[in-house]
Amino acid sequence: MRAIGIILAGGTNHRMKELTTKRAIAAMPIAGSYRSIDFALSNMSNSHISKVAVLVQYNAKSLSDHLASAKWWNFGRKQGGLIVSTPSVTNNNSAWYRGTADSMYQNIEFLKNSHEPYVIIASGDCIYKMDYNKLLEYHIDKKADITVVCKDMPMSVEVERFGTIKMNEESRIEDFEEKPIAALSHTISCGIYVIRRRQLIELLEKCAEEDRFDFVRDILIRYKNQKKIFGYKINTYWKNIASVEDYFAANMDFLKEETRNYFFKQHPDIYSKVDDLPPAKYNVGSYVKNSLVSSGCIINGRIENSVVFRGTFIGNNCVIKNSVILNDIYIGDNTYIENCIVESHDTIPANSTYKGEDKIKVVLEQNIRYSF
Repeated sequence: MRAIGIILAGGTNHRMKELTTKRAIAAMPIAGSYRSIDFALSNMSNSHISKVAVLVQYNAKSLSDHLASAKWWNFGRKQGGLIVSTPSVTNNNSAWYRGTADSMYQNIEFLKNSHEPYVIIASGDCIYKMDYNKLLEYHIDKKADITVVCKDMPMSVEVERFGTIKMNEESRIEDFEEKPIAALSHTISCGIYVIRRRQLIELLEKCAEEDRFDFVRDILIRYKNQKKIFGYKINTYWKNIASVEDYFAANMDFLKEETRNYFFKQHPDIYSKVDDLPPAKYNVGSYVKNSLVSSGCIINGRIENSVVFRGTFIGNNCVIKNSVILNDIYIGDNTYIENCIVESHDTIPANSTYKGEDKIKVVLEQNIRYSF
């Protein structure tokens, strides 16, 4: 493909609360066996983009460990490959990434040393499937300077937390507002962009000269009247993980057969790092209904409408309902959990009760299995 890829995976969000205390949003576990960033990486690989840079910063260890081997996404090639980049001290710079544009500017050598004419920029915290070849064809056909992937959201969705756009009949973007107070449109940006590589270099260098750091505010919005910026609408599944509620809803979506079939049974595939764990074990007396249970789990209790990640132990007479149980958790006997997200590596004492009432409850407990 005539493009290189950049995945922006360095940020955090206070609306994720305790869930991002020890990991970046792009490293959030999804659907029992995946991470959020797996979807963008798989889209890059399936679109035959052979050279991809992942820009990480906040809580980089978990994400860097996940990306330690590029072979899982088929990037282990002599040509191209997967590059994981964190902020580094140089003669010219010693600052952390100050925004999305600044993160790309600090890695501008990746752009300058490439030869492909186009760049696909994507976020690492979105769940979706996309053929970037079709996006690039659209971009070229429109003779666009920048193309923004967008989606019409239902009227029930609060779009004020997204970037909203208005397009004319030719799909050219006439207005772009980032997290508006009162949205004038229910068409949102999906955080996926196409731009010519040399033009991106010029714009990033201009931003750096003027101490501007954000790609959306300082490039898309600032140049919307000077550059030909078009929208590319999608109508397939897309979800952004920007809050505890978004994260919970994304995992619950995978309990629906049509969502699982779309991502895991229809070509192209979604890839992830594989752990060599035994299949889940269901002991006598266990009961599981409409749930995803991952490898390495031992189930003794009752699970309904829940997602249970790898290596979790659920004790006798436990009841888990409408919850997300992250990896490597020990849940003691006679525990009741409903409408909760249980953080990874927790030890839940026996005879405990956790229930989210008006909102999803995040459960954090000390891991006492290895304490002294």
